[in-house]
Amino acid sequence: MIPTIQWSGKKVLMIDQRKIPAKLEWFSCRGYKDVIRGIKKMVIRGAPAIGVAAAMGLALGAASIRVKSYARFRKSFKRMAGEMSKARPTAVNLRWAVERMCLIVDSMADQPVDIIKNVLRQESENILEEDIDINRRIGQHGQKLIKSNVTILTHCNAGALATGGYGTALGVIRAAHEEGKNIAVIADETRPWLQGLRLTSFELMKDRIPVRVIADNAAGSLMRQARIDVVVTGADRIASNGDVANKIGTYQVAVLARENSIPFYVAAPLSTIDMTIKNGDMIPVEHRTPKEISHFNARLVGPKGVKALNPAFDITPAKYVTAIITEKGVIKPPYVSGMKKLFK
Repeated sequence: MIPTIQWSGKKVLMIDQRKIPAKLEWFSCRGYKDVIRGIKKMVIRGAPAIGVAAAMGLALGAASIRVKSYARFRKSFKRMAGEMSKARPTAVNLRWAVERMCLIVDSMADQPVDIIKNVLRQESENILEEDIDINRRIGQHGQKLIKSNVTILTHCNAGALATGGYGTALGVIRAAHEEGKNIAVIADETRPWLQGLRLTSFELMKDRIPVRVIADNAAGSLMRQARIDVVVTGADRIASNGDVANKIGTYQVAVLARENSIPFYVAAPLSTIDMTIKNGDMIPVEHRTPKEISHFNARLVGPKGVKALNPAFDITPAKYVTAIITEKGVIKPPYVSGMKKLFK
């Protein structure tokens, strides 16, 4: 399994996902600003992985604060936390991790600063270990929904590279494969960063799970030909009513799945569910530079001066989601009551 992110002494190392599959190269973070840069520049991506990175980044930042006073330490840490929380707006796991680290600082006012720093580092390691365990439990719940001899479509990358390890959507696929089920995977290429082509196929080929890549606009045709049996995706944020924010292109896949009577499953940890918002219209959708659309490998491929729109995510209404797979079990409609039960 590919180690997405890890501690190495006083540094945080993350696989530079921009360079896969050409090479596996570590991006070294010596301070919290390096982690913020890594998140913004897509060195690391995927909601759970971003959450882990944020926690490790804040632990790095805390270690660099050279004061003994708790009040001064807390002030500096909260400033860093504010910067970290703005790294990317859509994935709620980032906010969740930042709040979890801040809660530790707030609860340790009577402790020496050096002790707080050690606890923060340990907590970041705990978040990584917990995420891997959560993903495995998601996989076990989800694989029960997958029959043998099926072809699964997945969009973007929700595998080990998008998490602390193992994966959410790919965790379901991995678990089904480990159960001995005969499955095959079709991965959408996922423009403009090609996460399906570069990352998902890379992971599945390493695990020797049969995979083929298609252009994003080919999914509907294959569904109509009955060549896709089930869809499994991840999520970057889920509203309390079950609306799902995920990589741009997910919505159209969900609509096509409904039109062709194909189950559409979303696999995500509870930390991705945002119970503070009522529906998907309240989820902020990140818009990235138009150059990601108009350029390829820094080369302009469209006419000079062409304008582009580049929303990084879209919202899939809950009515298109067959079930949400979490570490505590599978939630089926109605989602409002189902999710409330899991959060009790």
